[in-house]
Amino acid sequence: MAKIIYITGGQRSGKSSYAQQLALSLSENPVYLATSRHWDDNYSERIKRHQDDRGPEWTNIEEEKFISNHDLSGKVVVMDCVTLWLTNFFFDLEQDIEKVLTAAKSELEKVSKQDCTLIIISNEIGMGGHPTHPTQMKFTDLQGWMNQYIGKKSDEAFLMVSGLPMKLK
Repeated sequence: MAKIIYITGGQRSGKSSYAQQLALSLSENPVYLATSRHWDDNYSERIKRHQDDRGPEWTNIEEEKFISNHDLSGKVVVMDCVTLWLTNFFFDLEQDIEKVLTAAKSELEKVSKQDCTLIIISNEIGMGGHPTHPTQMKFTDLQGWMNQYIGKKSDEAFLMVSGLPMKLK
């Protein structure tokens, strides 16, 4: 069974930096599981810069949705991030919240059966202003429900505030 370390917080709160430092303290060769979709050429260049910044000790895996298709056994893995991962399901499954939650929970259940350390990064998008567009409202609810699910499933959980990890669990 996977050990799940959950790291959540607001935009630019230090989540990814903390997760990467933690992964490097646990493994000389961690895995970076990137869930972002390549939306356009500019975004692809940004992804390449991020990969280069991480350095050669990292193994990079790009997987938009089906994280359980990868053998992560015996590895320390940073999954970055739940928000982008859910976005891919959200639009591919026509914004059907129940279908998205079912698919995402199923993938997380499958991957958590592997013997790995899984450091999951997510965003607390519901802590700011109230979304006004119906699609934003649906996605904010979806993100909140998935964050609760991961938080309960995790062995450890941290909330990042101003670059500082606050241990929740």
